Amino acid sequence: MSYAIYIGRNHSRTSHAWLGGYGDEPSSHWLEIVPAADHPAGATIGVGVGAEADMPGVRSSIPQVGHTLRHMRVSYSYYKGVPAPITNGGVNEKGVAVRDVWSTSRDELIAMTPVDQTGPNYSDLARVALERAGTARAAVEICGALIAEHGESTYGGNSHLFADADEAWVMIQFAGGKGLWVAERLGPDAIRASRPGYVLEVPVDTPDHPDFLWSPNFVSFAREMGWYAGGPFDANTVYGDGKGRWDGVCWIEAEMAERAARAGKIGIEDVIWAVRTERLTGDTAGYGQVVPLVTPADPDLYMMWHAPTGAIAAPFAPVFLGQRDVPAEFGPHRYLTTGESHRFMDLRKAVSGGVDTVSLVPQAAEATRSAVAESKRLMYLLHLLGEDALARATRAFAAREAALAGRTERLQRVVEAALAAGLREDALGLLGEFSASEFRAGLDMVMALAGGFAAELSALGPVEARQEPVAFLQLW
Repeated sequence: MSYAIYIGRNHSRTSHAWLGGYGDEPSSHWLEIVPAADHPAGATIGVGVGAEADMPGVRSSIPQVGHTLRHMRVSYSYYKGVPAPITNGGVNEKGVAVRDVWSTSRDELIAMTPVDQTGPNYSDLARVALERAGTARAAVEICGALIAEHGESTYGGNSHLFADADEAWVMIQFAGGKGLWVAERLGPDAIRASRPGYVLEVPVDTPDHPDFLWSPNFVSFAREMGWYAGGPFDANTVYGDGKGRWDGVCWIEAEMAERAARAGKIGIEDVIWAVRTERLTGDTAGYGQVVPLVTPADPDLYMMWHAPTGAIAAPFAPVFLGQRDVPAEFGPHRYLTTGESHRFMDLRKAVSGGVDTVSLVPQAAEATRSAVAESKRLMYLLHLLGEDALARATRAFAAREAALAGRTERLQRVVEAALAAGLREDALGLLGEFSASEFRAGLDMVMALAGGFAAELSALGPVEARQEPVAFLQLW
């Protein structure tokens, strides 16, 4: 399913907007920083889905642009047969942040989707937006143009939330193979959650409305099918599941509106809470992410807060676009990675007559701790031990994050001054060292908590004889 929440800047204590959320797929997830790249004329990229996908299609190629932007993102290894690696949330060097969230289409659209569908899938669109878009609106326009020219490979309907420092756009792509989509602008007063993504009433009689964009056939196809005869056009009723805002969406939007009404408005601790709360987050969440939608003095200072699993069992730490890489503990590991069960990494089998140095790369990663595996262990302990253990872990994470937020602000000021003074290599090195140190310190905390909770669990005796486990994902 995945989850996204956008907080407009008028609700923010720090006068900038926020985008948070997580990916919700049953496979391994990893954080990566992708450098900018130049591509030769005629270069292409592979897109779409194959015959093995839950909703099958035919892989194809589309033209690559001459230059792709530096960005950081979370990738993962499997969902409904979509080819890996799959892209989810991230932010690029222009300050455009992306979240990808499921949004199902009506049954008739799913049924009419051709089995030989072609064009970018939901992950392709997220990745292309990170690589090419200079604004949130441009991300919508890029995706719309690709769908119009090449089609879209769907798994039943999807949405994206694109955001920059000025605005955000929710874009819904509908199944059916008809190129149907709609997008709604979110301004500085918006509070919007997606799980699933939704767009309700669309002013179809005002085609140049500044807050909406849609595909050329958006209204005509609905009329052709007899799904719309005039009057208000509710996109969710006409093309979606007809449920409007789901219960979890209603709850979190109302809760964040209450927090926005306080004197202190919404701060980072509130956005983290919105991503972490057990009412919305559990074992299905592959990671947690919070992006402050700012315009820094230097693009290398764009950053996001990252948790390596569902944030209910992992603390957030900062990662900066200007750092060279991320700690290996937070990169790809075999744990939960589709296709790894049949691979061997024994050096004796790497090559005959010697060691192939290339084969050392994945082995070096596997020789480190897996932040995902360690945090998953903690999550299961919290589930088994109940509400008290969950509350203690949450307090520990929140205290660490509050202190880390202050340290991060101080570091950013120092690095900004160093960059202005021309000390780029020193400044970027400091960013990377700080981030890696804090990521690993957070992992140490996860492992220490897990060790203590495992001792408690052992002392309490058989699981069957104890209290009910804590319930995660209460509103989904």
